[in-house]
Amino acid sequence: IDAGVEIEAIKATHAIVARQPAPSTATVRLAGGNTIPNRDFVLDFRVAGETLKSNLLTWRDPATQQGYFTLMLYPPADTAGLERQPIEFVFVLDCSGSMNGRPIEQAKEAVTAALDRLQPTDTFQIIQFSSSASQLGATPLAATSDNLARGRRYLASLDGSGGTEMIAGIRAALEFPHDPARLRFVTFLTDGYIGNEVEILGAIHERIDVARIFSFGVGSSVNRYLMERMAKAGRGAVAYLGPDDSARRIMDGFFERVSHPALTDIRIDWGGMGVSEVYPAAIPDLFVGRAVTVTGRYSGAPGEVSVEGFTGGAPRSFPVATGSGAGDRPELAKLWARLRIADLSDRQAFEGDHYGELAAAIRTTALEHQLMSDYTAFVAVDASRRTDGNYGVTVPQALPVPDGVRYETTVGAPQDGTSQ
Repeated sequence: IDAGVEIEAIKATHAIVARQPAPSTATVRLAGGNTIPNRDFVLDFRVAGETLKSNLLTWRDPATQQGYFTLMLYPPADTAGLERQPIEFVFVLDCSGSMNGRPIEQAKEAVTAALDRLQPTDTFQIIQFSSSASQLGATPLAATSDNLARGRRYLASLDGSGGTEMIAGIRAALEFPHDPARLRFVTFLTDGYIGNEVEILGAIHERIDVARIFSFGVGSSVNRYLMERMAKAGRGAVAYLGPDDSARRIMDGFFERVSHPALTDIRIDWGGMGVSEVYPAAIPDLFVGRAVTVTGRYSGAPGEVSVEGFTGGAPRSFPVATGSGAGDRPELAKLWARLRIADLSDRQAFEGDHYGELAAAIRTTALEHQLMSDYTAFVAVDASRRTDGNYGVTVPQALPVPDGVRYETTVGAPQDGTSQ
């Protein structure tokens, strides 16, 4: 691990042996002993501490002399030292027929939990959409006790029926004037059962302005493609509410983070670095539990880089710590290429690609950096030897059943009674 900043803790799902030769690096290996390969190996390392951390890593390709960089911003571990900022919450609920029952009840419970946490300096709006859209008021309402009671009554009256005209909900949420004194969070609560994802994403890109979009996928079979693309387009995040999840608990955690942002409206002064093709193009805000990573290409020598933004509504700026540029970090080029491919794919979704220019750019980037994409593939051919005979031989290979899965209810025994 080369985290770029000090690593606070390391843990894994399996027994490991970890060694830290330096505060920001670590080597991890599986501990001795036999391990049945019946579950995913997940390694977590924590870098968040009491303060905001940053670092800039650079690498120059010796063959082409092209420079690549990755800038990392890590928030504090908790919101204790972060000032609360006035917010404007716009809740957009999917009240179509597919949300009827448990999903709509969870969505209403989540919005109720958020209303309970609003303060008098905040404002809110509730919008519902199904075959059409309606809303609580023409503009966001001050979070007074009377208005909150009105909002709860409106929420209680909603149920799931009709079609899913999500585009109407998006227009209603993003088109009314914004109050610059507050951060606007547009929170969609939906299962995403629609067929016009391209139109939805295009409408968001046209109207997003200064709003942030947070998507809550509700139900057991959510349209994750749409949820994640909406949050990415809106510089927000996505969360999922399964049938057995506590909507209040998940909303409480979300509300605590977004009302205490570590840094908003982030701008980067690259100093003497000539940067190009920087991703993401729209830098998201920095919240507890979610780091911000910016990567791109550069020319010239890395200089002094600084970050500016707002914490608690007050301006803040600081220099970025610069890691050694002499290290061998070819992975920075692949990181940049992956984010470029993701950005081009997103543009295909909401812009279209009538002349194939975006597809060609994805293919060229993937081939140059040896990455998988929609237009490339890895092909492995074993030509080292030829087996004897004119036909292949099947060799049974025992595989462990995944941990927590019962063999008799998933694989079962063959009908002829033989073992499998």
